[in-house]
Amino acid sequence: MNINIIGRQVHVTDDLKELVAKKLSKFDRYFPKGADATVTFRRVRDNECMEITISVVGTLFRAEESSADFRTSLARCIDVIEGQIRKNKTRLEKRMKSSFAAAEAAMAVQGEPVEEEGEFDIRTKTFPLKPMTPEEAILQMNLLGHAFYVFADADTGDTCIVYKRNAGAYGLIVPEKKEG
Repeated sequence: MNINIIGRQVHVTDDLKELVAKKLSKFDRYFPKGADATVTFRRVRDNECMEITISVVGTLFRAEESSADFRTSLARCIDVIEGQIRKNKTRLEKRMKSSFAAAEAAMAVQGEPVEEEGEFDIRTKTFPLKPMTPEEAILQMNLLGHAFYVFADADTGDTCIVYKRNAGAYGLIVPEKKEG
């Protein structure tokens, strides 16, 4: 697994980098060789925050945890990602074919049984996609009391999403333009 470590206003020591590499190496048996992991360290107030994102065959696994120290945050993130793998094992097997078949036995031996998520119950909702600015979309989202809002960007015509972030700020998701 390729590991990219980022320290946001924090110096990441070599022993912490080695610990991250050691802990993430346990996922090598689940993923094919092309897996990439990004580990971000940051300090928020008195908490040490860590975010781990693993990208493999177009699937993202993500965990973000805060605690008094980075080692505890790392352990929690590893547990969260392992739980995501166990919970969605069947769907992931279909998507990634044989890479999970070998790991299934290892997971069964390792720990307590985890109930897999059943079929998705998907509710469909339609609504008019109105052209507006991101600021107008945030206003509309807040008026509706929603956590996100889908809209057509008035300048580009792209379908975009605004959302409320955990820290109280807002986020904007814009589709990536493919060249070619």
